[in-house]
Amino acid sequence: QVQLVESGGGLVQAGDSLRLSCVASGNIFEIGSMGWYRQAPGRQRELVADITRGGFSKYVDDVKGRFTISRDNAKNAVYLQMNSLKPDDTAVYYCNAVVKVLQLDQIHEWDIWGQGTQVTVSS
Repeated sequence: QVQLVESGGGLVQAGDSLRLSCVASGNIFEIGSMGWYRQAPGRQRELVADITRGGFSKYVDDVKGRFTISRDNAKNAVYLQMNSLKPDDTAVYYCNAVVKVLQLDQIHEWDIWGQGTQVTVSS
């Protein structure tokens, strides 16, 4: 069984910073791409940033220059440093990982989601 546990959300004022963390645990063979998504009330879930195992990253236009995604493969972790937060960043943030596990001598690839962490930015 594999799970992702998120932390780091909270209530902050515009201009402040937060750092989200997501750690995978379980019988993991390898983790491929990891990413952060967010969903605000009345809006669809959107990709905020993702990063490959080799460290190549991309971002949605709205967060470029403000957010930085990183990962630590030894810890099976992915992070999202969020600076200069805006009220429009308010959402539930979910981490995601493509996880490979060994089961019955076969590699199975699962798309795993964290439980979500609330980020609220006041004006």
